[in-house]
Amino acid sequence: MTGYLDAVAEFATETSFENLPVSIVDRTKLIITDTVAAIVGGAAEPEIRALAQRLCIPGGGSATIIGMGRRADPGVAALLNGSAGTFLEMDEGNQFCKGHPGMHTIPACYAWAEGRSVTGAEIITAIAVGYDVCARVGIATNLRPAMHPHGTWGAIGAAVAIGRLAGFDADKMKTLLNISSNMCLASSRPTMLEGGTVRNMYTGISGQLGLLAYNLVEAGFTGERDGIQNVFGRIVSDSFASDLMTEQLGTRWEVGRNYFKLHSCCRFNHAALDALEIIVERHQQVREIGKIAEIKVRTYNLAAELNNQNPKNTLAAKFSLPFAIATTLINGSTGVDSFTWDAVRNNAIQDLAMKVVVSEDTSMSSKLPDARPAAVVVTMTDGTVLQADTETNRGDWRDPYSAAELHGKYTNLTARLWERKFSEAIYTEIMNLEKSTSLASLENLISEADQSP
Repeated sequence: MTGYLDAVAEFATETSFENLPVSIVDRTKLIITDTVAAIVGGAAEPEIRALAQRLCIPGGGSATIIGMGRRADPGVAALLNGSAGTFLEMDEGNQFCKGHPGMHTIPACYAWAEGRSVTGAEIITAIAVGYDVCARVGIATNLRPAMHPHGTWGAIGAAVAIGRLAGFDADKMKTLLNISSNMCLASSRPTMLEGGTVRNMYTGISGQLGLLAYNLVEAGFTGERDGIQNVFGRIVSDSFASDLMTEQLGTRWEVGRNYFKLHSCCRFNHAALDALEIIVERHQQVREIGKIAEIKVRTYNLAAELNNQNPKNTLAAKFSLPFAIATTLINGSTGVDSFTWDAVRNNAIQDLAMKVVVSEDTSMSSKLPDARPAAVVVTMTDGTVLQADTETNRGDWRDPYSAAELHGKYTNLTARLWERKFSEAIYTEIMNLEKSTSLASLENLISEADQSP
């Protein structure tokens, strides 16, 4: 029963930087830059800044609150940075585990590593390994439908990455796996549909709990015999396919199957937005908003759930396919500015959203998780029908964004708080991270960026 735990613990402790294919090293660095950008962009939001004001005590700590020029205990830094990174719905993810391993793993890993003797190659390896292990837990688990995947298996990724950096042997890593699996939140899926912004904290809490799990192991605490199987096979799910934890372990890297986002909203909206983009490119008349009679969207079950035509706040708007379609048509963009409070309060957007009808196509649902299909049909008042469909979301491994597109996203998000000269220096530093003998240069650059006016 627990044989897979031994294999995963051995993988987590014995995999070296030299074992990582060049493509996986490069992908991990892109994920790090994307995560930093999402954190900086989210750190500009008033709620996360107000929370930092409350949690960061005078005197600070060893870890950086990225984008704010503050320091705190590593646990608080993991909490705030991991939460900021989800505020804009721009963090990368993995469709096979139905979640966001990077934002659960990277903030906690970096918070622990700051000020320690950690090389760039070591942190790349730790992140790739931690990401892989927690993503595999997500892949092996069929969470209860009422649960939000954020905050469930994420603490495992943070803990594994930190344990790896701390030099845990296989026995300690196995204990860490069993303890961190018990750090699973009873996260509520309706928060994302109703706009409950407590949902934005789930990733940060997981990072904080991953750090706690590491400290518990170091303090001599123990876990159950097979915490992952028990928690993810009996408590938050009725089944856990442990064989998937070791399927192609060490050869199929989950960072290599990730996706990146350019649309600032829930990933489940993206297939329809990609189809809408095709319609806009082909048919200029769709820009005549007043002549749109109806918009029908057929898509897979998870996306069809996002059918709220009248979202009440910015988070609910990001999880509303009708709103996403409407704001994209009116603003000509799916960026951050299309999902602000001003957009939510825009009567023209809300009126158009009421014309968007979303339904599930079971044939599309059957294509999950490999595909993410959608079909959009726009009917104009004169009877003209404009339509397009997509099979997958742009940004995944089958239809990836270019390096230039991802760099542009990084630049746009970091510009919310950082001067361009600093953001570019940080980008370059991360993209050459494997050459660094320490994180000191990166830490200093982030500090300078945060302190600049």
